[in-house]
Amino acid sequence: MGIKTYNPYTPSRRNMTGSDFSEITKKTPEKSLCVSKKKHAGRNNQGKITVRHQGGGNRQKYRIIDFKRNKDGIAAKVIGIEYDPNRSANIALICYEDGQKAYILAPEGLTDGMKVMNGPEAEIRVGNCLPLSEIPVGTMVHNIELHPGKGGQLVRSAGNSAQLMAKEGRYATLRLPSGEMRMVPIVCRASIGVVGNGDHNLIKIGKAGRKRHMGIRPTVRGSVMNPNDHPHGGGEGKTGIGRPGPCTPWGKPALGLKTRKSKKASNKLIVRRRDGRAIK
Repeated sequence: MGIKTYNPYTPSRRNMTGSDFSEITKKTPEKSLCVSKKKHAGRNNQGKITVRHQGGGNRQKYRIIDFKRNKDGIAAKVIGIEYDPNRSANIALICYEDGQKAYILAPEGLTDGMKVMNGPEAEIRVGNCLPLSEIPVGTMVHNIELHPGKGGQLVRSAGNSAQLMAKEGRYATLRLPSGEMRMVPIVCRASIGVVGNGDHNLIKIGKAGRKRHMGIRPTVRGSVMNPNDHPHGGGEGKTGIGRPGPCTPWGKPALGLKTRKSKKASNKLIVRRRDGRAIK
């Protein structure tokens, strides 16, 4: 997918870019696979804001994506590639030979009319979903399960892929997009290929209003607030934050503090962390 620029007829248009949607072949979603999506503006059942900077935005329908890919042995034909407002990747509408339709993440190279298949007997081909035990070492995969049968949880965003590095005993070793080397049960499933829409990260929003259309409200810096509103606030003119490190509005350390539990159970499955250090 390519990136398009605009004629600078306003200052915001000058640096704005967008997707040309050249991969999109189907304009309207499948109604039977869409559900309504309520807006909460970051508020909980008490009406209190628990997630800041959320609210407004365009109306969206949620597309039900088949992350499990557990309909084995039945070939499916790709009907079309669609835009999904709920994720950075595009999605593909497929129709199985028995007539059932489903949405899957659209990998690079998947086009209308192609056949995809799930299960251990499927070919090693873009869009197919197999257990890691049946995938050759070195293959690029996405939509990877962490627990057998739960559905893909890893490597689902646009342009991402993981590489199958080794298979030994009950586990397969994967190199994730972050650089982390991680072991996953070899019976877990993964889809072949790289997630499509790889140019997504090159898009420049260009103006504040476009961010509001996405349902994201403004973020005010703590250093411009008063001291009763934020720990960084107060002082004459532009002053420092007055603390050893940055804080959240509630005084908790932020921006770089590691919050992962040192005794987390999954540590034993991480061979090498994304910062290059081995897990002790």
